[in-house]
Amino acid sequence: MARRIVRTGVQLAIFTVFAVLAVVILDSRFRVLPNSIHGHLPSHYPGSVVTDVTITTCSTLSLFSSCKLDSETWTRIEKDLYLRTGWTSSAYIHFERKKEEELLPEDRVVVDLKISRLVPTKEASDDVGVAWEQRPGGIWLKRTAERHASDSGKAITSIDVLFGADAVDPRVGWEVKDTPLLLDSWTETLETRITIRRGNPQKSKKPVPRIKENGRFKIMQLADLHLSTGTGVCREPVPAELVPGQKCEADPRTLEFVERLLDEEKPDFVVLSGDEVNGETAKDAQSALFKSVKLLVDRKIPYAAIFGNHDDEGDLKRPELMAILEELPYSLSSAGPEDVDGVGNYIVEVLGHGTTTHSALTLYLLDTHSYSPDERQFRGYDWVKPSQIRWFKNKSQGLKAKHHEYSHMHMNMAFIHIPLPEYRESENFFQGGWPEVPTAPGFNSGFKDALEEEGVLFVSCGHDHANDYCMLNKDANEKPSLWMCYGGGSGLGGYGGYGGYVRRVRFYDFDMNPGRVVTYKRLEWGETEAKIDEMMIVDGGVVKGPEEHN
Repeated sequence: MARRIVRTGVQLAIFTVFAVLAVVILDSRFRVLPNSIHGHLPSHYPGSVVTDVTITTCSTLSLFSSCKLDSETWTRIEKDLYLRTGWTSSAYIHFERKKEEELLPEDRVVVDLKISRLVPTKEASDDVGVAWEQRPGGIWLKRTAERHASDSGKAITSIDVLFGADAVDPRVGWEVKDTPLLLDSWTETLETRITIRRGNPQKSKKPVPRIKENGRFKIMQLADLHLSTGTGVCREPVPAELVPGQKCEADPRTLEFVERLLDEEKPDFVVLSGDEVNGETAKDAQSALFKSVKLLVDRKIPYAAIFGNHDDEGDLKRPELMAILEELPYSLSSAGPEDVDGVGNYIVEVLGHGTTTHSALTLYLLDTHSYSPDERQFRGYDWVKPSQIRWFKNKSQGLKAKHHEYSHMHMNMAFIHIPLPEYRESENFFQGGWPEVPTAPGFNSGFKDALEEEGVLFVSCGHDHANDYCMLNKDANEKPSLWMCYGGGSGLGGYGGYGGYVRRVRFYDFDMNPGRVVTYKRLEWGETEAKIDEMMIVDGGVVKGPEEHN
């Protein structure tokens, strides 16, 4: 009997040891963790959360000085907080981020971030026992390890850096901190700012432009905004001061002008036709690009952008700029096919009113590149390439059958940045200002002919800021065939000159009932409520000449 009890006791002990080993193995392989640890993990938040933020500073003169932390733990934002203008130093923001399932009991989730010289004031909503923690540059973090802290809606999930007192962030869930980093006087001068995201990264749903029930649709063309990193410098402003004693700042004044027209004209769609970014003054092109669309995002207005010769003269090139635009809310911008020259060759289809899936308007947007690749033979600017013309013609011809199925008339139009060589033909009828020589390319690749062959009613460009005319081209039988228009320069950061040029914006107002298009411009100063050079350019869905204007 005693032997049986001993044998049973030994068996029980062996079973217990194996059971403990099994739990340990499961714990190490499958993370079967105690309930107390499970209680710490957020149960709903599916993404990553920021657990710490810091700044590293290093000397640009020393080979042994580094601004990098362990890349397995820290993410560095690849923007020098001094915008590469520091004489001897560089500085970078780093943040630590972990996936939900990787959070450990000792991890603390960042639920708030402030910039301040002093400890931020405690608020009534603050969690008990959670104190502000100081980091370099005047950064204060509020971190919590309470249960489900990260899925409370407060958790910070990403960090970015922007520049300028007027910095804005149009991305969903992002918020720019309203005080610059206080690393030193230089970051304060540059207005180096942190922008934070709460919640999941959200992919914006693409809008579907549609003719309104009354048959109307209005396009606003924003040409040559020339926005900078920071408030920018006014070039030849008219007047020098809108308000006596108020110094002209280019970007705020430009955006106030645009904002006024958005609210007064209420466009259904906006085309940014190049030089949104003033490359030489946009050391952080992202900050400038964000400003160009924030007013549109706030008003939920769909938009599409192409590039000019200045957009990619800063720190970002065309593919990088377009990648940003493609992800922004209400943007229909697209890089276009990779086998076609340029970045930004694409179409936007505006559907007919009601519930139809047929297109009423097709907008062709093409990249006109920058400077001539052959300065010895063709000085000046680049031209639309053969691959683009082939793409345009194939796209147009491929859509014709579908467009013919639409029960009402369909119209085609195009937007580019650099004007076509035919814009120089002064013998054609034109209406509007022509104070400067059109800086069209020296080589004619035949794109105007392709536009006419495919039934495009008008093409509109930018580039020459002070030119704002619409020119009518005629075919061999003297029949009106194509309107070629300028948008008129809108930004105070780009040149003006030429006898007191007032910034302006062009509109295209469609009435699909009679198939009519009326175009006009609005001024920043002077006759601010008037429609300048208003004229009908299309009627019955076909190009109309000046003798038929009302």
